[in-house]
Amino acid sequence: MLKKIASGLLGLLFCASASAAEPLLNAQATQAALTAPVTVVLDIRDPKSYATGHIAGALNAPYGVWRGPESNPGELPSLENLTKLVQRLGLTPETHVIVTSSGKDASDFGAAARVYWTLKVLGLQNLSVLNGGLKVWQAEGFSLDTKAASAKASTYTPSINQNMIATRAEVASSVQSGKAQLIDARPTAFYEGSTRHTAAKVPGTLKGAVSVEHSTWFAPNSSLVVPNNEVKKLALASSVKSDQDVISFCNTGHWAATNWFVLSELVGQPNVRLYAGSMVDWTQAEGALPMDNVPNRFKQLYIDAQLRVAK
Repeated sequence: MLKKIASGLLGLLFCASASAAEPLLNAQATQAALTAPVTVVLDIRDPKSYATGHIAGALNAPYGVWRGPESNPGELPSLENLTKLVQRLGLTPETHVIVTSSGKDASDFGAAARVYWTLKVLGLQNLSVLNGGLKVWQAEGFSLDTKAASAKASTYTPSINQNMIATRAEVASSVQSGKAQLIDARPTAFYEGSTRHTAAKVPGTLKGAVSVEHSTWFAPNSSLVVPNNEVKKLALASSVKSDQDVISFCNTGHWAATNWFVLSELVGQPNVRLYAGSMVDWTQAEGALPMDNVPNRFKQLYIDAQLRVAK
């Protein structure tokens, strides 16, 4: 009887630990979390990089499997495919998932934030990102392992939380009504219409959008998000309105995932949504949708030529 009580209390402790998961963990906190049986590290690098060394026990789930087709990479994969992926990784609502990427730079963080967002869209709540990725993990003196890990499949059947997603139709409605603030996470050149994503048809930004570059939240020349008190100061100093719904977008929902993560998970601002397809999806619509900073035809031809040369 005492064993059953002790086991129950231990289970409650693990659940409490998981439910209290901090969205952003440093290397030391990640190492400490690995002692809990409910913790799963998802390494989202490519299989070759994973094979050269990863956190011991980490499961490989390359970023590409969480993304849409080449024509619209920001698009969410089908619920069927995402369900198979989550089940293959053995994930359940009790799992504390720690997402880690390479930590190469601030842009790389967007991959981890996008996977975190996708998992939360699927109903998982006990989620974290390793701040600085594997680069910081190694810099802090923690070792890597080369033994591939696998998981016992789960039977968890997720559903899509539509409240976290801004569809094209909802964004178009917001453009007209102004009810939600549109935040462009891309570098200035994209926002100003000086370049475009190769899959986007037109340079420019959503009509009425403000620019808040995804790199805003990182220490200079670093892949580390600044401490939480600094994040909140940066948010206050930015163009983000704390009293209004927010829709974060970029080219393909990658950089925008960083802004979503910071505003929703770190700042705690309610009603922050991600436009997953972003500008690629917006410019592929039948019929031109409202945009700002669209260059003239001559400039667009020049941008097209630059993109062809860059291939």
